[in-house]
Order: sequence, then C-alpha cells, then structure tokens
Amino acid sequence: MPMKRLAAVALMTVILLPGVAFAGSSTDAALGLGAFAVFNQILGGVGVFGRPVVFAPASPVVYAPPPPVVYAPPPVVYAPPPPIVYGPPPVVYAPPQPVYVVPQPVYVSPRPVYGYRRYAYRHGWEKHGRWDRHDRDR
Repeated sequence: MPMKRLAAVALMTVILLPGVAFAGSSTDAALGLGAFAVFNQILGGVGVFGRPVVFAPASPVVYAPPPPVVYAPPPVVYAPPPPIVYGPPPVVYAPPQPVYVVPQPVYVSPRPVYGYRRYAYRHGWEKHGRWDRHDRDR
C-alpha cells in the first residue's frame, strides 16, 4: 500500500508541475492519453502492482543418509631393528703421581775478606796489584 501512495504522489507531482510545452495539439493529445493510460494501470491494479502473489508449496527437504564410516586397518609394517653400535670403551685416566716441589738450595758466597796491606817488595805487574787503580796512592 505505501508503494501505491508513493507512485501516486510522484505522478501527481509530475503532472501538476507547471511546464511549458511548445508542441502541436496532436502531440498534446498523445501525451495526455499516454499519461492517462499509465495512471490507470498504476491505480487500477492491472499492471505491475496488481498481480496476485502465487506461492508454490515448499518441497519436502530430503537428506541423504551419511555414508557409513569405514575404518581401514593400518598397514602392517615391520621395521628392521635399529643397528647395534659399539662405541669405544670409556677412557679411564689414572690419577697422576703427586708432584713435590722442593726449592733449590740457596748458595751464598761468603763475603770476601780483605787483609791488611802487605808492605813488601813486589815487582812487575804485582807491583800495583791487580785490583788496584794505577793512579791511586797506596
């Protein structure tokens, strides 16, 4: 029902709008008759909006039964036994002998002993003494 009202309001708006037509009288008559025919079909219910709605009965829903569940046994597989691996025997280390560190004996030479000077006659190299300087007085 609201669709019919909308169509009628739209048609009345179009028809009643003031418009200037510069056509001849035959064109005016044709346009008027065409508009009248369309208006009659819309309001009379003979055209697009007037058909009765036909409902077809719904067909019954048929479900196929689910397929049977079949479990196949797993294939028989005989795996070969794992290979036997013989590794080397474990290494056993004997504990080493204890190491004793003995310090070396410290040798301390005695202090040199210088005796008194001998006042004796010496000759040659021994005259000055090996360890004495030549420029030193005795």
